[in-house]
Amino acid sequence: MIVTVGDLAWDVLAKPDTILLPGGDTTGRIELHGGGSAANFAVWAARCGATAGFCGAVGADTLGEHAVRDLATEGVECRVAWTTERPTGVVLVLIDRAGQRSMLTAQGADFTLRPDQVPTAFLERASHLHLSAWSLFTDPPRAASIEAARVVRRGGATVSVDPASFQMIRQVGRDSFWAVLAEIGPLDIFFPNADEAAALTGETDPAVAAPILRERLPGALIAVKLDREGCLIHAGGRSTRHQTQEVRPVVDATGAGDAFAGAFVAYRSRGWSADRAARAANRVAAWVVARLGARPRSDAELEGIKRELEGAETSRR
Repeated sequence: MIVTVGDLAWDVLAKPDTILLPGGDTTGRIELHGGGSAANFAVWAARCGATAGFCGAVGADTLGEHAVRDLATEGVECRVAWTTERPTGVVLVLIDRAGQRSMLTAQGADFTLRPDQVPTAFLERASHLHLSAWSLFTDPPRAASIEAARVVRRGGATVSVDPASFQMIRQVGRDSFWAVLAEIGPLDIFFPNADEAAALTGETDPAVAAPILRERLPGALIAVKLDREGCLIHAGGRSTRHQTQEVRPVVDATGAGDAFAGAFVAYRSRGWSADRAARAANRVAAWVVARLGARPRSDAELEGIKRELEGAETSRR
């Protein structure tokens, strides 16, 4: 089972029809979607054929109940700590005309998870643990995430981390963030985007940044997400770029990185090579950005993409 520990929230997506002016008014599209980086990852791992689980803290409120029910509908097995300390998290996502998003995160219940709330027996079933850095920037829930990594490693599971936010990395400090990663222990996969790779290395060229990240994380596969340019995979001293095949209009980039990571880990867990998993994850992420929300409801096109990917893998074998 692929398990993720971290944030489960609701995204309030706002896409104005025109430029927002101070004191002004305009029309636009506003929708409520399931979100949270860790929860998004779990949904995409499940959609790509993996057995997926999620654990985290959720507000004991109506939004929390709906959030957990939504994950269960996606086939994600949940272990949550209900809390009245804070309400279920909500993220305001402002989307510009190019589909790029800026996010304002309210630190809700998902930021309260403590080590004694980590479901040990559940995590002992994991073959892989994924952590979003939103669970690492503050404590809590940092100590709980570190404890989760310790638990899964005792059973021989692999671990991946998504550094999540170049702005938060700069805020907490590069050295402090590296120190947190050291507490988690050896990583197997690291999923920065180009901005996060630059924030962690000082190098703006992903091809230069990736080997530096590999030096800091010996043994880890580095998967740099490059938006429209696909991704760069660095492992074993070799870097390979995988271009996105489909050129689509970007409606909303929210959650595309989570979809990429969830798909990549799901396909890797089934024995696919890193290169094939990367190409498959590119296709999934391209489908996501052409729609609103981090986990748009599956449709015939997505199911067709997955069947095509499965067929190609079967033919290759």
